Amino acid sequence: MKIALASDHRGFDFKKHIASMLTQLGYTVKDFGTNKNNESVDYPDYGLYAARAVGSGECERGILVCGTGIGMSLVANKVKGVRAACCHNLYTAEMSRRHNDSNVLCIGADIVDEELLEQKVKLWLETPFEGGRHARRVGKITELENGEGI
Repeated sequence: MKIALASDHRGFDFKKHIASMLTQLGYTVKDFGTNKNNESVDYPDYGLYAARAVGSGECERGILVCGTGIGMSLVANKVKGVRAACCHNLYTAEMSRRHNDSNVLCIGADIVDEELLEQKVKLWLETPFEGGRHARRVGKITELENGEGI
């Protein structure tokens, strides 16, 4: 599986850690930046490119990191085909996959520690989408993206 990865300056260290972890687990990583650890950058500039890679199908999933995860999730959810979830604990990471078929995980570097980060990423990558009634709901989101539905 190919994973798009991006961060701003606040998420830079976590992004490097995630990239190493994903590579060790056998995933292919496409890093969309930033590569500036000590220089303030704007999260939309990096999150957008990674989200577009997921929305286009170039990458199957994406992981975006900023201070809270909220900014990256706002940016990513502007891209057609992206279902980004800002998850602060294991339960929300699991349910975002199980019930919402999220394809982008947004993480707050200021909110979680490295141990929880690793657990959350692994759980999110390994959790399948349940389908069923949840597929109907995700389908409604897709309809809204296409200007249809409600």
